[in-house]
Amino acid sequence: MARVPRALVIGGSLGGLFAANLLLRQGWDVEVFEQSAQPLAGRGAGIITHPDLFAALGRIGVSAAGGIGVDIAGRVAFDRDGRVLGRMDIPQCLTTWGCLHTLLLAAFPGGRYHLGHALTAVEQDAAGVTAVFANGQRARGDLLVAADGIRSAVRAQLAPAAQPRYAGYIAWRGLVEETALTETTRHDLFPRFAFSLAPAEHMLGYPVAGFDNSVRDGERCFNFVWYRPVHAGDELPELCTDIHGRRHEMAIPPPLIRPQVIAAMREAARALLSPQFAEVVEKTRQPFFQAIFDLESETLQFGRVALLGDAAFVARPHVGMGVSKAAGDALCLAAELAHEPKDPGAALTRYSAQRLGFGRAVIAHARALGAYLETCAQGREDSTLRERLHTPHAVMRDIAVTREF
Repeated sequence: MARVPRALVIGGSLGGLFAANLLLRQGWDVEVFEQSAQPLAGRGAGIITHPDLFAALGRIGVSAAGGIGVDIAGRVAFDRDGRVLGRMDIPQCLTTWGCLHTLLLAAFPGGRYHLGHALTAVEQDAAGVTAVFANGQRARGDLLVAADGIRSAVRAQLAPAAQPRYAGYIAWRGLVEETALTETTRHDLFPRFAFSLAPAEHMLGYPVAGFDNSVRDGERCFNFVWYRPVHAGDELPELCTDIHGRRHEMAIPPPLIRPQVIAAMREAARALLSPQFAEVVEKTRQPFFQAIFDLESETLQFGRVALLGDAAFVARPHVGMGVSKAAGDALCLAAELAHEPKDPGAALTRYSAQRLGFGRAVIAHARALGAYLETCAQGREDSTLRERLHTPHAVMRDIAVTREF
């Protein structure tokens, strides 16, 4: 009998589950290893869908017929006083990390998904690859897929020079229940992709499924993303100092954000944003922030190891492509391994060649969209960039839209 090839997937978030599910359905023996000892359900916020995401779900057998998110017909931009500055018809489906993770995890056999496995080393030889974990366990396979995110332990070992680069600004994020908002704000925001611009700052938001994954009227949430300049040398470390006085590096668990930081952010929202968005920020129970980074890898293949998703490339969120890019990576990886099932190294060489070009194009586009915010963060607002990138028409036309790369 032919031996079943074995794949080790490092990282149990969306990218890892896309790859694991696809390879499993191609006849691979697949195990997923997640470093967190606790289930990941509930992490993350809103996600914008693109064709690769639906293609991967369809290949796995996850039906989107019942709806995986909120369907919207168009976009709207508000001025500081809440008046409509413009509208644009761009149909989209908007979902959440939690909804997708629930679907993908349910499609994968529970006994093959392992929590509490923090990778410490990758060992390769002519016959295969071994993953070594901090809990003392080891796993052996024909292929290892590194889908362990922007701080990838696999990439840190195999390509330590590939480091995230801070863009000079952060994104405040959060979800608020539809029913918590006033009738006027609900009328203005649902079901639309909305924008509110301030000098050097950019707020956007859109409706998504509620905390129980319902997309019914009255049971949804509104997701916001608010880009704000934050200096890396002094302001960011201050933001990342928690309620106990401990300083975190570039990020902080949301429950540990100091109350005065949240209060100052809400005060700024009232001063800078449209009343609709100020209310959204005010009524979000647990806002959090993420520093905005670029990450670009020189290669996605290291022998029998493949980088995938955010372990390979991280583009600024303006393109709204993070999860769809991971789905596309997984589709390409699975296709190449199906074409060359007995030679994983050759399959990974072709995978790397194909997805490197795509990842670089996405990174370049995301940097271009964020150029105005980056220059403002450097203290040198560029009026030409402002007119090209920071107008209601420009953001409605360019931010988080599907395009070919």
